[in-house]
Amino acid sequence: MRTVLVTGPGGAGRTTVAAATALAAVRRGRRVLLLSADPLADLLGTSPDTSRAADPVEVTPGLWAAGIDSGEHFRTELLTFQEKAATVLELLGARKLADEELTELPGSEQSALLQALRRAAEGGWDVLVVDLPPLHDALALLALPEQLRRYLRRLLPRERQAARALRPMMAQLAGVPMPAQWLYETAARRDAELAAVQALIEDRTTTVRLVAEPGPTAARALRTARTGLALYGLRVDTLVPNRILPRDTSDPWLTTLVAQQRKCLEEWDEEWGPETSVREIGHLGRDPQGLDDLGLLDRPDSGPGDTEGDGADGTEGDGPGDTGGVRPAGGLGAGLDDDAPGLATLPWRTEDRLAEENLLVWCLPLPGAVKSELSLVRREDELLLAVGPFRRIVPLPSALRRCTVTGAALTDGVLRVRFTPDPALWPRTD
Repeated sequence: MRTVLVTGPGGAGRTTVAAATALAAVRRGRRVLLLSADPLADLLGTSPDTSRAADPVEVTPGLWAAGIDSGEHFRTELLTFQEKAATVLELLGARKLADEELTELPGSEQSALLQALRRAAEGGWDVLVVDLPPLHDALALLALPEQLRRYLRRLLPRERQAARALRPMMAQLAGVPMPAQWLYETAARRDAELAAVQALIEDRTTTVRLVAEPGPTAARALRTARTGLALYGLRVDTLVPNRILPRDTSDPWLTTLVAQQRKCLEEWDEEWGPETSVREIGHLGRDPQGLDDLGLLDRPDSGPGDTEGDGADGTEGDGPGDTGGVRPAGGLGAGLDDDAPGLATLPWRTEDRLAEENLLVWCLPLPGAVKSELSLVRREDELLLAVGPFRRIVPLPSALRRCTVTGAALTDGVLRVRFTPDPALWPRTD
């Protein structure tokens, strides 16, 4: 299954681009699921139930859409937990909460989206298009499965489950109740669910698609996000500058905006290329509504400056993409085949310099990282990395666990951490 994770600065039109991407894949013969927590009814031209339905609803042949009801998810999860923990809650004198008095708490949106991703991964779709929250929240969400699994392993280690037969005796000796078996079973089930989502995010056929309206604010947000995505091991396959204004305008006010957009686009081409495709989408002059408008955003056979080629609807003449820019052929649906090369995970490689310098060098690509905002700490078999507002704790490869950190340097967007073998732990060759 091919997965496209769509995000971008708030208000950039990420939901619209996600829907247009899904429709473009359908028109290329794929069976597609569009997953979004935002309302989709007006955008897709369907009934309001589409935005609330957790089960996929067929919008048009080949395209299904599913919404995410975080409130319902929160209530279901809390009531289930309350039922399983009934004995403990009764001992504490707690009063049960009723369904009608529950109001979702912060964080329920992320939990609901992770569960929706897990279910979607089991659906057998050709293409899964996920409309993620705005950029900063999306980065936190993509990092969440790995972080939560680490917490579960530390708080409820699996090896403790082997001693479950001794819990009654231990409870008597210690004078305090031991954790019930259902707690470990729940932790194991959650770990399996999180592992499935983490596998989806890290799969070689998963890519990230960034949507932004060109301008100084978006440029700063994308520059920061680029480093964060690299820290979490993700790579962007496509940058979609959205709502591009036409060049040939005589309006002085629009001329200034066009110049600002063109300058930003030139910077993005230089900064993100050649590894990342930049596919511009022209301004429709209105908010897209319905499948016809979404189809206009994808012009696979002509660039945005082509005024003589066929439009998305098969007619000749000017289209919404006539901006004077250069967008690669293929449109939004390009590269969505199952056998497309994976672009999601960035290679974190280890250079072997043992023979020359008695060193192993762990190379971590961090494009856009600033030395003054970078810190790393070795803690047992993990490396704690912080880059600007982002933080990640990663396990060391097995060979590096038998080494000590002797230095690090950030050069050309790559962090190189030097490790020297520890004589007490390194295998002897004599």
